[in-house]
Amino acid sequence: MPYNFKKTAQKPERFTGGHRMCAGCGAPVVVRTVLRALKTEDHAVVANATGCLEVSSSIYPYSAWKDSYIHSAFENAAATVSGAEAAYVSLKKQGKIPYDAKFIAFGGDGGTYDIGFQSLSGAMERGHDMVYVCYDNEAYMNTGIQRSSSTPKFADTTTSPAGSVIPGKLQYKKDLTKIMAAHGIPYVGQSAPMKNFRDLYEKSEKAIYTQGPAFLNVLAPCPRGWRYDTAIMMELIEIAVDTCVWPLYEVVNGEYHLSYKPKNKRPVEDWLKPQGRFKHMFIPQNRHLIDEFQAYVDKEWDNLLKLCGEK
Repeated sequence: MPYNFKKTAQKPERFTGGHRMCAGCGAPVVVRTVLRALKTEDHAVVANATGCLEVSSSIYPYSAWKDSYIHSAFENAAATVSGAEAAYVSLKKQGKIPYDAKFIAFGGDGGTYDIGFQSLSGAMERGHDMVYVCYDNEAYMNTGIQRSSSTPKFADTTTSPAGSVIPGKLQYKKDLTKIMAAHGIPYVGQSAPMKNFRDLYEKSEKAIYTQGPAFLNVLAPCPRGWRYDTAIMMELIEIAVDTCVWPLYEVVNGEYHLSYKPKNKRPVEDWLKPQGRFKHMFIPQNRHLIDEFQAYVDKEWDNLLKLCGEK
């Protein structure tokens, strides 16, 4: 069915308001859009790694989740949901479960790129019919804004502080989307909740209804860690895409497909400047940091275009 924003917005909410996520946080927007891609008649089983999303949406005795919800440990959300999926398959064969269920795990970048990578990789390799969604806010935000392997180079965090000795984090961001594509799974998508949410919705629908394991990596800005004005969250996401800092693409059965190509690629300064974590890069003597960041983004974008057959 073609995407229709008005009809999609009228679908019942599976992640309710009243949670305690910060104003201007990208995570709840990601979750609502992903769950909205489910067919109304389908039941979902959600596993959620420890993190901002979990602690803010399931404060006892309340829950923002309307589907079956499992709070898993930081490191094993993928293992938890894969086990639930395996049990469901067995019970379904025995005729003990009459309804269709979909299995979705959510984790931040700390619980996905780093601590939870082992269980994620294992679940994908075993071929469980499930979707793992990383809401990527580029640091360990729940525990005090420590750097993760998803944190961009030069970002100022509590464990990679920018100062006179080092200019923030010294390593480039890990490319987890391509790492997951290398697992040979049927579907991998990189997206962001922007404009009318079409890209994220359609990729979520593909991921959920593709037979076998699927992975979604979705940009989810954090106002505390990125230090931006909460009112510009959606604008900031659009800038990330238009600078090609966060390109939109998918890998279907091993084939790369570009989802969006900016008509006028914006300079990385447009993305860096609104964020306090990159403030030190705009000191005159640090201009070379911006130039290096731009060169890296340009190189990665060119490589992606080649993979997608666009160049």
